[in-house]
Amino acid sequence: MELEDEANAAAVAAEEGAEAPEGKTWRRKGKHDKPKPWDEDPSIDHWKIEKFDPSWNESGMLEVSSFSTLFPQYREKYLQESWPIVKGALKEHGISCELNLVEGSMTVSTTRKTRDPYIIVKARELIKLLSRSVPAPQAIKILDDEMNCDIIKIGGLVRNKERFVKRRERLLGPNLSTLKAIEILTGCYILVQGNTVAAMGSYTGRGLKQVRRIVEDCMKNVKHPVYHIKELLIKRELAKNPALATENWDRFLPKFKKKNVKQKKPQTKEKKPYTPFPPPQQPSKIDAQLETGEYFMSEKKKSAKKWQEKLEKQSGKAEENKRKREAAFVPPKEKTAGPSESVKTANDNSEIADIAKSLKEKAKEFRKNKAQENVRAESYLASNEEPHPKKKKSTKSK
Repeated sequence: MELEDEANAAAVAAEEGAEAPEGKTWRRKGKHDKPKPWDEDPSIDHWKIEKFDPSWNESGMLEVSSFSTLFPQYREKYLQESWPIVKGALKEHGISCELNLVEGSMTVSTTRKTRDPYIIVKARELIKLLSRSVPAPQAIKILDDEMNCDIIKIGGLVRNKERFVKRRERLLGPNLSTLKAIEILTGCYILVQGNTVAAMGSYTGRGLKQVRRIVEDCMKNVKHPVYHIKELLIKRELAKNPALATENWDRFLPKFKKKNVKQKKPQTKEKKPYTPFPPPQQPSKIDAQLETGEYFMSEKKKSAKKWQEKLEKQSGKAEENKRKREAAFVPPKEKTAGPSESVKTANDNSEIADIAKSLKEKAKEFRKNKAQENVRAESYLASNEEPHPKKKKSTKSK
């Protein structure tokens, strides 16, 4: 406490400009925080990553640093084929590498020729990408200073295996269209493999940050990747307009509301009325055999009965299967189409014509009979006797 009081007093005295007593010197806080000549120099780009010059570290590394990582068995053949390319790329930076097929591991370590102290970290990222199924020509690009990588673990974000697979498919999209769109808009290389998503890009363009946000939102079911793609497209168009560079873009971005989808209600069993008494004990197998009399049967008769039941069951099943097979060959009932309207009308017209013809013949016959002079009424009366034949008129010549 005394030391703190003295320090506080010294700081107050230094601010007030008081002189320090003999044998003591005041320490002013922040005396080195003075503006530097290069801070406000517009010709200097403070965000620029300068390429490493070996002359900065001519003596090399004092200690050996090494990193190793395991790889799955299915990557063994590919790594064995592409290892000379990886070894040659690391040799240019003074890094030695080893592929151990017995343990299934890759190891990188510094040598006496290593000058860049950060290159060993880049080499560690290289073997991590190779173990995550990234092709060797693409993974070697991580050795550049401008290139960075981010391995996003998505295995623990979703518990249900089916949901995990379904949401991982959303990142890929149909024919990998969604993944290609994200790669173009963020300027990153993305590989979805197993429980991880490997991304390679630059942090300066915020590409890797955008990829991580898209992946996590998709796996947590916060926002669909298509909505992120729409936002990135709008932002790209707005960035082309210099007038909107300093304005807030929230009013231009679409706002997606989360809809509550109706879920199926879980099937609940009906609660039975509570009874303090336990259910009646079910009869055992021996009790059932005693009731049917099977218990007292010999083993030979029991096996014969079982065989008979089995045959009956088989025959019933065979008949059912035969009925199903034959049902496929039964022709469907054909719909008997009735006579068309034209046929009906033709039949009706023919019947009317026949009736009219018969009526005309009867009327003609009636007029003919009436015209006769001697009309016999007896011929028109119904009698049991046979009708008299008509006499022919004789014409006597006078």
